Amino acid sequence: MYDVTIIGAGVVGCAIARELAKFNIKTIIVDKENDVANGTTKANSAIVHAGYDALPGTLKASTNVLGNALYEDLCKELDVPFKRIGSFVVATEESDIEVLKELKEQGEINGVPNLEIISKEEVRKMEPNLSEDIIAALYAPTAGIVGPWELAIALAENAAENGVEILLNSPVTSINKVDSGYVVVAGEKEISTRYIMNCAGLFADKINDMVNEPFFEILPNRGEYNLFDKSVGDFVNTVVFQTPSKDGKGVVVLPTVHGNFLIGPTAEKVEDPNDLKTTMNGLNFLREKAHKVIPGFPFNAVITSFTGLRAKVKHGDFIIEESKNSKGFINVAAIDSPGLTAAPAIAKMAVEILCKSSGGFETNESFNPNRKPSIHFIDLSDNEKAELIKKDPRFGRIICRCENITEGEIVDIVNRKAGATNLDAVKRRARAGGGRCQGGFCGPRVMEILAKELQTDITSIVKDSKGSYILTGSTKSSSVEVN
Repeated sequence: MYDVTIIGAGVVGCAIARELAKFNIKTIIVDKENDVANGTTKANSAIVHAGYDALPGTLKASTNVLGNALYEDLCKELDVPFKRIGSFVVATEESDIEVLKELKEQGEINGVPNLEIISKEEVRKMEPNLSEDIIAALYAPTAGIVGPWELAIALAENAAENGVEILLNSPVTSINKVDSGYVVVAGEKEISTRYIMNCAGLFADKINDMVNEPFFEILPNRGEYNLFDKSVGDFVNTVVFQTPSKDGKGVVVLPTVHGNFLIGPTAEKVEDPNDLKTTMNGLNFLREKAHKVIPGFPFNAVITSFTGLRAKVKHGDFIIEESKNSKGFINVAAIDSPGLTAAPAIAKMAVEILCKSSGGFETNESFNPNRKPSIHFIDLSDNEKAELIKKDPRFGRIICRCENITEGEIVDIVNRKAGATNLDAVKRRARAGGGRCQGGFCGPRVMEILAKELQTDITSIVKDSKGSYILTGSTKSSSVEVN
């Protein structure tokens, strides 16, 4: 019998798992995918929002501002890349100035510190590559950027280090109420549990409807992105938004924590919660919108395009509440933007709701908030590199030349709690395959390392999701017959 079953291993589900690890209870997190952070979390803008664009009084507003304030300490504990670089909302027309004033006032009501509207001269001084058409900007110095999947992975890893179980490749197909709580069928496993946290993202409505009367519908919203080479990573040094519209925050341009450059997203309603295609229309739209604020940007430096899906609902706010029909069933749903920013605060709120419903749990006095630091070989001094290679020669073998990732680093992230088991999982944890060639050269070597460390045949190593096989067998016989 588990005390808590968390359905969904995105950044919110993993944040809740870590919060629950602070108690002496038995917790399991289940997901239908082949890795944690494999849904919305792996394909978003990676922005830690300041909190001025959420309507005052909403859950989005309160959890955004609190979540933002928690980021610095949380990322230090988990050894996750985070930079507080600030953000602009830029105005190109006089009518936009009124929008900036409204956003500033709204942000101040929400509790966002140090907001200011700055002049064209000040904007251009901070960001000389921005368009000369910009006449002013709302500056929010508390905004930042983070590695979104790295945060979710680190949260899951730290939760697992503190006793939380993780079950992947296990879609939830039924949930039944019983006297002691619930029975969840996840993949081939039947889980008896007292309480449930529904963090199923794009499928949260389906999970709710297995137990409760339907009361919300997830509306998938597709967003396309372009990722650019590190050679243009410092084209701007802050997050740059355009004046928002009824469809959302619009196309944003920003550096990433790893030195690349990101432009996106589009915003398109779709029916299929698995629709991750990129389109020529979408990519042309990104170019057109981005050129308004960065006219000299080298679009030929793109290294990959990708699509993410956001889980929206009609009323537009987060859903974080216990079911009225099912005690101990907590819905944590409709977590679209600013969900990444709000995740640490959402986790605290959801756990508080559960503790109130359950009567509380005994504190885990042995909880360790600090994740084992990752090894980043390229950032070490020459002496540190030499010492590390002396201890383990695998750190002397570069596997990914684009990102300078060693065999030792890959072995390390494979053998951690919630470790990598496929090519994209390695890419998300260690950056191998994340550079200019996108794994074209290092992919086969990474597969060899995975097969060796996981003690499996190389043909079983997949790109990402279960069934995304790369190798299916030999094309030639290993022996040659000579006449």
